[in-house]
Amino acid sequence: MALTPEYLPGATPLDADELASLIPKHITTQGELNEWEQLNIEQGEAWARRQRKDILNEAFVRQLHQKMFGETWSWAGSFRKSNKNIGVDWQQVSVKLRDLLSDTQYQIDHAIYPPEEIVVRFHHRLVLIHPFPNGNGRHARLMADLLIQKLGQARFTWGSQSHTALTETRTRYIAALRAADGGDIQALLAFVRS
Repeated sequence: MALTPEYLPGATPLDADELASLIPKHITTQGELNEWEQLNIEQGEAWARRQRKDILNEAFVRQLHQKMFGETWSWAGSFRKSNKNIGVDWQQVSVKLRDLLSDTQYQIDHAIYPPEEIVVRFHHRLVLIHPFPNGNGRHARLMADLLIQKLGQARFTWGSQSHTALTETRTRYIAALRAADGGDIQALLAFVRS
């Protein structure tokens, strides 16, 4: 029996080819997939914590995604090859990501904003680019946590609940992202420390 995903509001649906790239063939329910992905994400996070190199480069962004989802999806770490319900045109992913990484490094080097605001703006733009077929929110949250820690501050709490279930926390997170889409990052700034 094949997996039939259940998509939460704000989630990015997978196309048939992406869905066919599920590595563990024994998974048939969304709950099983969530559990499997969470174990894989924890391995990716452990790998990331051991890294001492610069994280604001495309190679690290891709490698982190691969480490977070590489035992789940064969396309992990590869940029998406189709347009989704969110994100830039798939052919612009690499360019937009390069711009984001360069802009963020400039903001850090010149203290354009306080560190938390730099990282929240980085997180929002990374989600908005949506470089991968799936896992973008989880990946962008971990990238933000790694970056804020490199800037000498504690990692974010992100509402202190899972974002993979339909909870009030996920609803607030999606609303904060949408407000940031409109240029108001205040809700997202508040949310990351809630």
